[in-house]
Amino acid sequence: MAGSSLGQSFVVTTFGESHGPAVGCVVDGCPAGVPLDVEDIAHALARRRPGQNTLTSPRRELDQPRIVSGVYLGRTLGTPITILVENTNARAKDYEAWHDQFRPGHADFTWHARFGHRDPRGGGRSSARETVGRVAAGAVAEALLAALALRDNRPLPRIVAWTQQIGGIATEIGTPLDRAQVDASPVRCPDASASAQMVAAIEAAQKDRDSLGGVVRCVVTDLPAGLGDPVFDKLTGLLAHALASLPAVRGVLFGDGMAAVSMRGSQHNDPFTRLPDGRIATTTNHHGGVLGGISTGMPLRLDVLFKPVATIPQPQQAISAEGPPGPLSVTGRHDPCVVPRAVPIVEAAIAVVLADLSLRVGRI
Repeated sequence: MAGSSLGQSFVVTTFGESHGPAVGCVVDGCPAGVPLDVEDIAHALARRRPGQNTLTSPRRELDQPRIVSGVYLGRTLGTPITILVENTNARAKDYEAWHDQFRPGHADFTWHARFGHRDPRGGGRSSARETVGRVAAGAVAEALLAALALRDNRPLPRIVAWTQQIGGIATEIGTPLDRAQVDASPVRCPDASASAQMVAAIEAAQKDRDSLGGVVRCVVTDLPAGLGDPVFDKLTGLLAHALASLPAVRGVLFGDGMAAVSMRGSQHNDPFTRLPDGRIATTTNHHGGVLGGISTGMPLRLDVLFKPVATIPQPQQAISAEGPPGPLSVTGRHDPCVVPRAVPIVEAAIAVVLADLSLRVGRI
């Protein structure tokens, strides 16, 4: 199907449906000789999988990846890498009662309008289950970035995302130390006070049979200057493309984001300076690490905005392709808030873009 691939030199294609036999990805363009351990992929998928705690979907998937091509004796072959993850806890019967209905806030109608035929089981390809393939590909991308950093004797770009906001509760924390610090929170917010409030907000939404949206913030450090191209292949544009294609995303903001709208140029401009080692940097980072679509070497900072989950167990109105509006009562297993599980998905999307650009421009 059109629209299932991302990238030019490091090309990621995902496959599979939410309640089909399996999901996964094919990564084409990864050079030969990159060390790739299936356990690194499994660790990435474990951070994304459902059923982690009472705040996520209770669907129980082990999400054990299997590399079926492109790797031999722990190193990539330079040929397409296929990673397969079986769906072991699919329950298609949960969707039989409304298989022909267009649910509010879902892609049911638009898929019908586009293709005339769709998979109603959990949304099929439009389900967040599809992101299993993206996270697996992100693990391959990070392995490539690590190999290139080692080859060039330079620091590895460090990608760390966390939950910045859920509903009306936000944290003002700076860059967390590492992913372990983020994962210590059940909502992946490394601010103990805000984390507790976010947990309470999600539990309240669950009690009301409702859902919440929020914001994932990501910072990439040790990213060299000069990454990206002018005009259509700006670093910001490629990142926005990858991130806005994630389920439930409604916006991608860079640097100061919306706050920049109310600032003057004299406030938003970041003066340049020369560091003791001779590198050029800026004294502030309102721009978020990208100017003119090209990285400046300052930390890349961005926010990804997620809408509230559309699948809620409240009585609603729905309509079918031919019938009149009628009542809809949704059952099944769904997240009350996607933001905590979206953190590793955002990191994976960014890693894929950086890996693709590293092969296209040869800078990292």
